[in-house]
Amino acid sequence: MSIHVVIGFGPAGAATARLLAEQGHTVRVVTTSGRRPEPGIEHLALDASDSARLIEAARAATAIHVCAAPPYHRWAAGWPPLASSLCAAAEATGAVLVLLGNLYGYGPVDGPLTEDLPLAATGPKGRVRAAVWERARALHEQGRIRAVEVRASDFFGPGVTDGGHLAARVVPRLLRGKPVSTLGDPDAAHSWTYVPDVARALVEVAGEERAWGRPWHVPTQPARSVREMVGRLAARAGTGPVAVRRLPPAVPAVAGLFSPMIRELKEIRYQFDRPFVVDSSAYEAAFTVRATPLEEQVGATVDWWRERGAAAG
Repeated sequence: MSIHVVIGFGPAGAATARLLAEQGHTVRVVTTSGRRPEPGIEHLALDASDSARLIEAARAATAIHVCAAPPYHRWAAGWPPLASSLCAAAEATGAVLVLLGNLYGYGPVDGPLTEDLPLAATGPKGRVRAAVWERARALHEQGRIRAVEVRASDFFGPGVTDGGHLAARVVPRLLRGKPVSTLGDPDAAHSWTYVPDVARALVEVAGEERAWGRPWHVPTQPARSVREMVGRLAARAGTGPVAVRRLPPAVPAVAGLFSPMIRELKEIRYQFDRPFVVDSSAYEAAFTVRATPLEEQVGATVDWWRERGAAAG
C-alpha cells in the first residue's frame, strides 16, 4: 500500500483519511494544531502554507488530498500562499495533487452546473477559488505536476456541523420538533453532497490517471429543496412535520455586523435564492463511485446527531 497525505481534518478530511486507512494505506494528516494519532493515521502539526515543511511531510507520498481552506473571511489573502505551497509540494515530490473544490468559481448560472462551464465568478471568493484550480491546471499542462480537482456542493451528513446549511442550525432543532429557519428560498431545488461520497471520490480519482488534469463533480443525489430535506430528516427522526421558515433578509444583514462568516455569505446568496443544481453525470459515466442512496444519507445523519447529543448530554 502507499502513503497519502491529507491536508485538513474537517468533515471531508477526516472521512478521506479514515477511508484511506481502512484500505490499508499509510496516512499522514496535516493540520495547524495536530491531533493524537489513531489507527493507521499519523497527525502532523504544521502550516500547509510552509512549502518546505509540507514538502518534507509529503516525501514518498502517492497523493496529496487537499481538504482544508483558510478561514472563510480570509480566503482572498490566505488561498494564494496555500496554493503556491501545495503546488510546490506536488512538484517536488511527484505526488498527485487532489484538490477538493467547490462550485463558487462558476458564479451564478442558469441551469444545471457542469464541469465544462467557464469559471466566470466575479466575487472575490469565487475568483480566488477558481484561481487555485487554474494555477494547478496550468502546471499540470506544463508537465510539472499531476493535478485533479473534485468539486462538491454544500456538504451534508455525519460530521458536518457549523459550516453546513443542513447541519447545526437545522438538525438539532428538528430533532426537538422545533421550526427551522433557512437562508434564501426554502422551496428552491438545491444539491447536497454527502460527505462520505466526497471522500470516496477523492480516493478514487487519486488512483485514476485518466481523471487527472480536469475537474469532476462528486456524485450527488438529485437536487431537493431545504423544505423537502427537512421533512425527510424529521420523518426519519420521528418528530413529525417541522415548519421551515425563510429568514428575512434583514436578519443575516444584522448578524453580519457581528459575524465575519455570515457577512461573507452575501457573495453566494444566489445559491439559495434560486435553483442550484449540480450535474455529476460525467463522473458517473467515467468512474465507479455513485451517490449514496438518499434514505441512507438521511438515516446516518440523524443517527450521528443523536449520538452527538447523547455524548454531549
